[in-house]
Amino acid sequence: MGPAFSGPIRRLAWPAALFFLFAFASALGAPQKPEKRPRPQRLDGEVELRRDSAGELRLSNRPLLSAKGKKSKAAELPAKNSAPVSGTVLRAQVSLVEVNCNVLRPDGAHVRGLGADSFRIFEDGVEQHIAHFDASQEPASLVLVLDSSPSVLPDLAEMKRAARALAARLSPVDEVAVVAFGSQTLLLLPFTTDRGKLEQAIDSITLDLGQGSNIYEAVYLAARVVFRGRTGRKALILVTDGQDSGLGLSWPPSSALPQTGAGADRLSFEDVARTLAEEGIAFDVVSTQNRPPAMTPVWIAAHASKTLLTEESRRLGIPHYTLYLAEMVRRAGGSLYFLHEIGTLAEVYERIAAELRAQYTLGYYPAGAGSEGWRALRVTVEPPGNLALRHRPAYYVPATR
Repeated sequence: MGPAFSGPIRRLAWPAALFFLFAFASALGAPQKPEKRPRPQRLDGEVELRRDSAGELRLSNRPLLSAKGKKSKAAELPAKNSAPVSGTVLRAQVSLVEVNCNVLRPDGAHVRGLGADSFRIFEDGVEQHIAHFDASQEPASLVLVLDSSPSVLPDLAEMKRAARALAARLSPVDEVAVVAFGSQTLLLLPFTTDRGKLEQAIDSITLDLGQGSNIYEAVYLAARVVFRGRTGRKALILVTDGQDSGLGLSWPPSSALPQTGAGADRLSFEDVARTLAEEGIAFDVVSTQNRPPAMTPVWIAAHASKTLLTEESRRLGIPHYTLYLAEMVRRAGGSLYFLHEIGTLAEVYERIAAELRAQYTLGYYPAGAGSEGWRALRVTVEPPGNLALRHRPAYYVPATR
């Protein structure tokens, strides 16, 4: 037997032992405090836009600013072709074109379980060899771009509630980032799978980002900065009333084109469309406005292959700001939802999440040299039957001179 303790020594021994045992167990198994999300960063703080001699708008690789205006080295833009956190070596190749598509039955149900041999893909009418195929196994990258301008105040609480519910509808490996904008654009959360940080970012959304509403600048910066270097399934969800105050868009379609002369370096609607198409980002929009009576789903489908920015649209009484949202969706590939006719934003997110879960990614190396500019895309599925395919209609190759 070991020695017996007595007196004051014995009275202290057991409390001390229990204390050390408790401390040891706590160090091994006690839950840790959730890691705080990174500080918000100004995406529009010190970016510099320059239009080159080929007419392409370029974004400088300057450090971003914190929300308080301080430079942040950690926020510098990654290299254009840097590999994402996840993904295969094949998909990191610069020349690989990726097309995400959904296959639907007549009742709208998604078709799953298809293999690469079920698809054919064409660029400008020429069939391409499918070099990479993924059936929603690799992580998706999704950016929430939320309007924080005063005009959306009545919908802000709903926006927050629905954004919280979105995490439960995504795969645990899908990465989500959050951007909020008014006249300023803030990156509230870079890509993460940490749903706790997502909650913190959503709770931090306020209406103190200025009186303006730079919708298309926020989309452009999200595409160029937040998505930069990523491959695979990419989706940007914009929640807004559509009333942009940054680009000066009006009924003449010429207001959507790049300017010349002193205004040549300004962002244009065309630059945003090119960027989404170049990066392969699906563009889903949730409008907090009512659907214009003339803008029915049938009318939108009938104009799938031609611009919506016409005099006919103006005569139909469609507000030009809603029309521009629909035109961007048409060109980038995605869907336009009207919140008040669906019911709740959570229901919209459920539809978008369902599409991501059932999406196929087809990758190919373009056959032939090709030229810069827009290239038409077409995907077919075998056997065709009554199946419908949803994918982006084109991609964009910037000029390099």
